[in-house]
Amino acid sequence: MSTSKLSVLITGCSDGSLGSALAIAFHEAGLHVYATARNPSKMANLSSLGIETLTLDVLSESSIAACFRKLSSLDILVNNAGAGYSMPVADMSISSAKKLFDLNVWSYLAITQAFLPLLLKSSKGMIVNQTSIAAVTTTPFQSAYNASKAAISMFSDTMRLELEPFGITVVDLKTGVVRSNLIQNSKNQRGGEQASLPEGSIYEPAKEVVEKALRQEGFTDTGMLAEQWAKLVVRDLLRGKPPSVVWRGEQAGLARVAAILPFGMFDGMVKGMTGMDVVGEIVRK
Repeated sequence: MSTSKLSVLITGCSDGSLGSALAIAFHEAGLHVYATARNPSKMANLSSLGIETLTLDVLSESSIAACFRKLSSLDILVNNAGAGYSMPVADMSISSAKKLFDLNVWSYLAITQAFLPLLLKSSKGMIVNQTSIAAVTTTPFQSAYNASKAAISMFSDTMRLELEPFGITVVDLKTGVVRSNLIQNSKNQRGGEQASLPEGSIYEPAKEVVEKALRQEGFTDTGMLAEQWAKLVVRDLLRGKPPSVVWRGEQAGLARVAAILPFGMFDGMVKGMTGMDVVGEIVRK
């Protein structure tokens, strides 16, 4: 299929991100790419490759409107911008969790609504929502993040049915473990401070183990290379009939199987990966 005239807009394309990797993969596939980020100076690598970069703060109505006015047509929209938040439910900041949902859920819908008029004019209209395997996995201390991904996954599935009569394809991109700057960005949002439990937490007896899990040390520098992941995703999306759900990245296959197996079957493995088994031993003493 010829893709020379297709265009794609991707949110969250700062250098080193999954969005950046997707922008490069789409560019190499022959599409016109609109790579966007809140701070365009953080897309210097993409600019050097000849990829068009645009300013887009997905949490700002005025920024969304300004970006929309710069486009005359659009075939594919990739909602990718996002962030993480690690904290036990008992210690979670509701305010921080709401901000996370603003970015990981409501911004996706705001961007979709804004660019939908252009997609409706396309003969190849497609919306891709980055939801992650976190949408179907239970991970201690990651409830807010996983819940936000589960929420946008349901919105995505609903949009799939609602927009089908208009010829628009909606794809749920369930990404596994991929090397990116997501964990580092979460640290940057805390001003460089390590993730820590609040004073008086019920997990204080296991503070060291829990805070290690909050920092996601076991996932740093692990996973599929972003370039490899992006090429596989773009290949999936540019098929004549792309799948409604794309599973790519390390552990994506395992998460896909776990999602259909009896409830709780992988609890033991998850507890071991996150240190929850050790936490349980400590707090029960």
